[in-house]
Amino acid sequence: MGQVTQLLRMNGGNAETSYSSNSSAQKKAMKSVCVADLGCSSGPNTLLVVSHLLDTINKKCHEHHMTTPEILVFLNDLPGNDFNTLFKNLGSFNDDIRKTKGNDLGSCFVSGMPGTFYGRLFPGGTLHFVHSSYSLHWLSKVPQGIEKSNNGNLYISKSSPASVIEAYLKQFKKDFRVFLKCRSEELVDGGRMVLTFIGRRSSDPTSKECCCLWELLATALKDMVIKGTVQEEKLDSFNFPNYYPSPEEVQSVIQDDGSFMVNQLQTFNVNWDGSDSSENGSSGTDKFRSSYVIAMCIRAVSESLLVGHFGEEIIEELFQRYREIVANYATKEKTEHTNLVISLTKGG
Repeated sequence: MGQVTQLLRMNGGNAETSYSSNSSAQKKAMKSVCVADLGCSSGPNTLLVVSHLLDTINKKCHEHHMTTPEILVFLNDLPGNDFNTLFKNLGSFNDDIRKTKGNDLGSCFVSGMPGTFYGRLFPGGTLHFVHSSYSLHWLSKVPQGIEKSNNGNLYISKSSPASVIEAYLKQFKKDFRVFLKCRSEELVDGGRMVLTFIGRRSSDPTSKECCCLWELLATALKDMVIKGTVQEEKLDSFNFPNYYPSPEEVQSVIQDDGSFMVNQLQTFNVNWDGSDSSENGSSGTDKFRSSYVIAMCIRAVSESLLVGHFGEEIIEELFQRYREIVANYATKEKTEHTNLVISLTKGG
């Protein structure tokens, strides 16, 4: 979330195009700032994002001697998201804000907005800032035409035919174009977006930096096929609806859309288990703990899809096998995601 505080800024200085020279109307007329967190899920990270955004807006207002406006935050995810858990945590979050910030931040109102971000969610020209983290690599659907072409895989792999790889890229481009079009209609001119999603540095979409986690899960399922607890036909007909793009693929879609200017695009690595250690832990105990965390993280984001296709009865055994496979892999290979973070401004 540090990227948001670094990248969300107004034009500095006192030049003709600076915010200082062009904010008199805002000072008198801007009563509220509307922020949307798209793909918020239900964990504590969502409210951490809100806290950082509040701090950033408050800091900028103080720098320009403006009264902090009322802030409206929309938390968006699909209708099946656990909004109840999210809003149960909101009370303690507000208490913490009041204790640590007092009344300095002004009024903040938080609202849920269920629905897919691959479509319009808000009235035109109402949003000032959009944030999305770890959501845009999820596609709107599994690419069409790959059901019988990607046997034994759950995602793209070295054994996937070219038609499967092309179908995944085509679906990503289609979805991301829709996302950009909808946000360009909802944001005010000059509005900002900061988007973070899992991607890859390599130009090769089958590289292990983006495919390995799903390949290891496919290995666990293949073991269960051999054992007879999973039908091979079930495995061959299942694919995850996600895509991990390269910076060039992301830039290409943004350029074709034409509604946004790219301020900054960076890549950085994050350990699969979310730890800060560059070694992911060197001892056997650390590897065991790390593999457990990784398996639980993948289970948290994939279980609903797996249960819908394979049934609930395989899940415990599947992720026990998966944890063991990940632990063995981690002794020999790096276990890191490549993340892309991009800052965008809507053109006038």
